[in-house]
Amino acid sequence: MKNIGNIRTDLALEAREALTNEQAPEIDGVIYKTEKDDIMEITTVDIENETGSQTMGKPVGTYITIESEYMRDNDIQAQKKITEALSQKLGELIKPEKNKKALIVGLGNWNVTPDALGPKVVNRILVTRHILESIPEDIRDSVGNVAAVSPGVLGITGIETAEIIKGITQRVKPDVIIAIDALAARSVSRINSTIQLSDTGISPGAGIGNCRTPLNEETMGVPVIAVGVPTVVDAATLVNDTFDGILTSMLEKNGYESQTAKSIKHICDEDKFDDILSALEPYSGNMFVTPKEVDAVIERLSDIIANAVNMVLHPVIDIEDVKNFSF
Repeated sequence: MKNIGNIRTDLALEAREALTNEQAPEIDGVIYKTEKDDIMEITTVDIENETGSQTMGKPVGTYITIESEYMRDNDIQAQKKITEALSQKLGELIKPEKNKKALIVGLGNWNVTPDALGPKVVNRILVTRHILESIPEDIRDSVGNVAAVSPGVLGITGIETAEIIKGITQRVKPDVIIAIDALAARSVSRINSTIQLSDTGISPGAGIGNCRTPLNEETMGVPVIAVGVPTVVDAATLVNDTFDGILTSMLEKNGYESQTAKSIKHICDEDKFDDILSALEPYSGNMFVTPKEVDAVIERLSDIIANAVNMVLHPVIDIEDVKNFSF
C-alpha cells in the first residue's frame, strides 16, 4: 500500500488512486464503483468505517465524483446531461422529500476568480424563503424553502466562516446545508472538469493548506452536503509531475537497463519532492496554479451547479425551465 505522503488534494478519488495499484487494488473499509458514458464518468467512493477513514485521511461517508472534459467547453447539450446527472446524485444525498428547508452556502472569496465558485453559484440560486406565502397553493408543495448566503472569507470579514453559518443556522433552522466551494486537485487533468459531492461536510481552505473550522453535521447540528470543483493545483505537484514525465521519456529512449536509466531511477526517489519544495521557497506552501481561461469556466460551472441545486430543491423546475430564470 502506498503512502499518501505529500499529495495535496480535496478529492477522495485521488486519495484512493494514490493508495492503490494493480497489486493492491482495494482499501480495507472503502468501496469503489464507477459508471461511464460518452459524456462523463461518475465514481462513488464509500468510506465505511474508521479503518478506511484513517487510511484515506477523510471522514466516513459517501464521495461522488463526476468527471467530464465537456465542463470546460461551451457545449450546451453536454452541459444539460451533466446538470441532470448532478441533480440526480445530489438528490440521492440531500433526500429533498425529507429535507424541505435548505440553506445554500457559497464559500470562497468573490474577489479571486478561482475561489469565486461558491459566491457565483449563490447568485444563481432561486431563493424562496421570503416569498413562500406568496406562491400559489397549487405549486407550493413543488417549491422548496431555500435561503442562500455568501459569507466571505476570514481575511475579508474577520469572522470564522463556521461562526457565521452557525449563527445563521440557529436562526433559519434549515433541514440541510449545501456548501459550495472551490477545491484543489492532485491531477492537472481534473482542474475545472470535475465535480465532487459528499455528505461529510467541508473544511474551508483545506485543499490549499489553510484549514478552518469545518462545516459538518457535528459543528452545524444539521447534515451538510458539500459540492466542490477543483480549480487549482499545487505548483510543487505540477513541477513534480512534469519532472516525472521527462524522466519517464528519458527512460524509454535510453532503455530501462542502461547506466543512464539507473542514474535516472536514482533521481526518482522520495527526496525529489522535498527538493522541489526547497527550490520553490519561500512560496512552496502557498503557490497554486490555475488555467488562464478560469473566469469563463467558472461561469459555466456555476450555471451547472446552480441549475442542479435548483432542480433538486424545487421539483417544479426541470432542465428545460432552468434557463428561463434570471438570477
